Amino acid sequence: MKAIVHVDKNWGIGRGNSLMFRLPADMKFFRQTTTGNTVVIGGNTLRSFPGGLPLKDRLNIVLSKNIEDRQDCIVVRSESQLFDAIKRRAAGEVYVAGGASIYKLLLPYCESVLVTKVDADGGADTFFPDLDADNGFALESCGDDIVTNGFTIRMCVYRNLFPKQI
Repeated sequence: MKAIVHVDKNWGIGRGNSLMFRLPADMKFFRQTTTGNTVVIGGNTLRSFPGGLPLKDRLNIVLSKNIEDRQDCIVVRSESQLFDAIKRRAAGEVYVAGGASIYKLLLPYCESVLVTKVDADGGADTFFPDLDADNGFALESCGDDIVTNGFTIRMCVYRNLFPKQI
């Protein structure tokens, strides 16, 4: 399992249940990386998508106690149901795609994290753990700077030194 996220320079991931930046290059990377695979998200993340609809061309597994069962995604209500759904139903790679509580819960199980770093302060009210701090993750690689929609971004990969097994 992998996590995929974009963060501002303070490791912020969102503000008001929305993304802080519109980054076409990052959105393209996210779409290309996750299409045909499984994404694991929380209820707030699902509600933040256009029309509250799951991401198309992906199996969406939603962990939430507040979302009713739906035909267009798999809704699970507990960590054990989530792990069971991943084991039994996941297609291709599994990507944890937010929000903050889902990242916090599943980060220990992620073998790597794909981080798009935005060189800006987005005024976040929601944060991702700082993987540059001593917390069991090591920076594996970083790409070159890319300018997209007026923001400089860099795509990095962090490796979990001690991933847990599902």
